[in-house]
Amino acid sequence: MFEQIFKRIDDILWKDSGCGSELDYVQQTSWILFLKYLDDLEKDKEVSAELSGKSYKRIISEEFSWESWACPKDENGNLDHHKALTGDDLRNFVNNKLFPYLKKFKSSAESADTIEYKIGEIFGELRNTIESGYNLREVVNLIDELRFQTSEEKHEMSHLYESKIQNMGNAGRNGGEYYTPRPLIKTIVKIVNPKIGEKVYDGAVGSAGFLVEAFEHMKKENRSTK
Repeated sequence: MFEQIFKRIDDILWKDSGCGSELDYVQQTSWILFLKYLDDLEKDKEVSAELSGKSYKRIISEEFSWESWACPKDENGNLDHHKALTGDDLRNFVNNKLFPYLKKFKSSAESADTIEYKIGEIFGELRNTIESGYNLREVVNLIDELRFQTSEEKHEMSHLYESKIQNMGNAGRNGGEYYTPRPLIKTIVKIVNPKIGEKVYDGAVGSAGFLVEAFEHMKKENRSTK
């Protein structure tokens, strides 16, 4: 599912005048994907808090939530075409309202360790380069179909990002030099042999390949001891 959707997104961005390289495809897909993942994460935290009899305050305000600007739904759970922004309206909202709002999180965050600070840092460095608001609408709709509920889905996502980074290197673009092949990652993790309860740190994390592989390694170790 992920691979098919990513291929369709690349096809859309290939036609957009603001995206001329594999690096552009990755950057533009990433910020939209990040906001979708963040929205799913906040929903999970809301449910967990409710089950515990607690309340959860969302990081992103309602006006800028995924279901408000990206994919508002009707009563049947389908995209509400009457509320969904598209064309210049969508592009102007993203460039003039959404990005400035997210960028401010860096200065208002309590510390650099908070997710609020990271959000502000990310969107302070990025900008939307998708020129066509209609192309942006298509990409947003496709990313809305993705789910990140299971470790298998997250693992597949990590693999796809590694492939994209490798493609940048093969095309002579910046970024490919930071790619670590999966067989090498597996070998390093096996040698280090991280244990449950230990901390795993990847100071140069990109697609999180080392972190995902370390998690899978510890999960297997846990199963073998039961």
